[in-house]
Amino acid sequence: MKKPELLVTPTSLSDIEPLAQAGADAFIIGEQKFGLRLAGEFSQEEIKKAITTAHVYGKKVYVAMNAIFHNDKIGDLEEYISFLKDAEADAIVFGDPAVLMAARSAAPDMKLHWNTETTATNWYTCNYWGRKGAKRAVLARELSMDAIVEIKENAEVEVEVQVHGMTCMFQSKRSLLGNYFEYQGKVMEVENRKQQKNMFLHDKERHNKYPIFEDENGTHIMSPNDMCIIDELGEMIEAGVDSFKIDGVLKSTHYVVEITKLYRKAIDLFLQEEDQYEDSKDELLNEAKRLQPENRPLDTGFFFKETVY
Repeated sequence: MKKPELLVTPTSLSDIEPLAQAGADAFIIGEQKFGLRLAGEFSQEEIKKAITTAHVYGKKVYVAMNAIFHNDKIGDLEEYISFLKDAEADAIVFGDPAVLMAARSAAPDMKLHWNTETTATNWYTCNYWGRKGAKRAVLARELSMDAIVEIKENAEVEVEVQVHGMTCMFQSKRSLLGNYFEYQGKVMEVENRKQQKNMFLHDKERHNKYPIFEDENGTHIMSPNDMCIIDELGEMIEAGVDSFKIDGVLKSTHYVVEITKLYRKAIDLFLQEEDQYEDSKDELLNEAKRLQPENRPLDTGFFFKETVY
């Protein structure tokens, strides 16, 4: 049985080593200019250092270029991809075909992971992008377990699935919050997401608080809960899903490290002896719950329910 990759999102360069020691196999990093909803901002120098550190531990680094690109940034793509090639990045995460076309010119051997967040919902589409050059498809967060397994059975590319963390419910390229405050005659400087941890859209009727922040890519409203399927990994491991992602957006380093340790233990237990995993999975889930902030309950996302927010 194939061992799935455990993929995590560090918040800073200093996270790479502790996350590697916690059991992460790969990291997604990048900068807001090119990457969408990153857990942390990495300069080019930090990207080079992160790749060097990760490779010392035998880990991989994927760099996000999955932003929504307008004409003004197209001219920068090849130069950035050439930098990533020289820095020895293990893959580029993309959604826009412009990145694929630029990579063909600047780094034709670079591994590409197709990730549009929402449209990877069937294996035909995954294979379409595979035949265009992608080696991996990052599946939409709104898929059921059955749909994921069916896609993996028919996919010609690697398949990545998010198993933990918050998901994006809404995105606009406009700075909606900044525009509102400006309209009110107030001044609000939009900081990086690390300074936006206390901004929420409050739904009193449903008693939900939706985290909201702005970055260079616009406004993002996130789910009120964190998905967690640490006790439901078996079917996807048996199906051969290639990568399990822990999304650390708006999470502390301590939280991501401890959650990574739990998923590392869960995956290893299942592969060593399935019965051990079955005996331990409730306790693993309880440990994950103990790490959760009070206002961020855990659920199973859309793995076992209809796609309705």
